[in-house]
Amino acid sequence: MKIRKAVIPAAGFGTRFLPLTKSMPKEMLPILNKPVIHHVVEEAVRSGIKEILIITATGKRAIEDYFDHNADLENHLTKKNKSKEIEEINIFGDDVSIHFIRQKEQKGLGHAISMAKCFVGDEPFVVLLGDDIIKSNTQKHATKQMIDVYDKKKCPIIGVEKVPDEKIESYGIVDGDKIEENLYLVKNMVEKPCKKDAPSNIGIIGRYVLIPEIFECIAQVKPGAGGEIQLTDALCILNKKEKIHAFVFDGKRYDTGSVEGWLKTNIEYACDDECMKKRMKLHELIK
Repeated sequence: MKIRKAVIPAAGFGTRFLPLTKSMPKEMLPILNKPVIHHVVEEAVRSGIKEILIITATGKRAIEDYFDHNADLENHLTKKNKSKEIEEINIFGDDVSIHFIRQKEQKGLGHAISMAKCFVGDEPFVVLLGDDIIKSNTQKHATKQMIDVYDKKKCPIIGVEKVPDEKIESYGIVDGDKIEENLYLVKNMVEKPCKKDAPSNIGIIGRYVLIPEIFECIAQVKPGAGGEIQLTDALCILNKKEKIHAFVFDGKRYDTGSVEGWLKTNIEYACDDECMKKRMKLHELIK
């Protein structure tokens, strides 16, 4: 079955950006002139996804407004003959449907994903975390790369990358056997282990290809690390029934969930923009 649906969890409090995120969703923080979540949705759309569910929470109405049509703005731009700007705000077109649902309580990633059960139905689907941006090194975005692996293996795929030892405690860590270049057969997964207890340095990042059976597994999970319903724990249950593969995508991941990560992303994106680089004299700032 062709994958045509994506789920994007974007309901977190964004505590690392307080006090800003008291009234502004962290997913709406700009990377140059586009918010973080724009880049995430764009990756999904360019990977062939036609239906997207964004999971939000109280205080995140700005995300819904951003993806809505703004007739007044479009009329204003039309009168000013600003065709380029009109194209930029309508980049996703009418053939992509974006839906929203609110997570009333922030109980963890697993709980957030469970809210997509009715939206997903009996279809495989992709999950893209709302604060991870991946700049592909090829013409294929990371999500499309993972969909292609799913089409061959017909089993769940989790995106991974090697993480520094000092950051292992911040990730779900994979224990697996390498079966192909950039592909592992998963034996086990551990959520946020201490370095000494970690089975490897292969960390799970914000991209997944999942099957509907994951919802039954989430329902069996009890609060784990941080007192939350962890998706990694549900994947461990699923792994007893289905083969799960871990895939090292071709691209560079930017974690915009922290102030330093967000700043680094903006600087590197600006450096890749020749016009911005010249105007800001970035080559002088980053010496």
